[in-house]
Amino acid sequence: MHEKEFEKLQAEKEKIEQQLAQEQHKVQRLENRAAYYEKGERRKRAHRLITRGAAIESVAPQTKDLSESAFYAFAEQVFALTDTQRLLTKTVRDHAGGD
Repeated sequence: MHEKEFEKLQAEKEKIEQQLAQEQHKVQRLENRAAYYEKGERRKRAHRLITRGAAIESVAPQTKDLSESAFYAFAEQVFALTDTQRLLTKTVRDHAGGD
C-alpha cells in the first residue's frame, strides 16, 4: 500500500469517526429531550392527582379517615352508580379539554 493511499484512508477514517461522534451526540441530545418531556408529563400528572385528591377531601372530609383500599372500594362504588356515570359523561362533554 502506498503512503498516499494510507494517508487518504487514515483521513477518511478520522472523518467517519468525527461524523459518528456527532451522530452519537445528536442521539444523546434527543434522548435527553425525550427524558425532559417525559419528566414534565409525570410532574403534570402528579400535580393533577394531588389537586384532585385535595378536592375530594375538601368536599368529602370523611374520606381522610379511610384506608387506601377502603377509599378505592368507595370510589369504585360511587363511579359504578348510574347517576354518577351519567353526570360524569355530561360534565366531560360540557367541559372537555378545559380546566
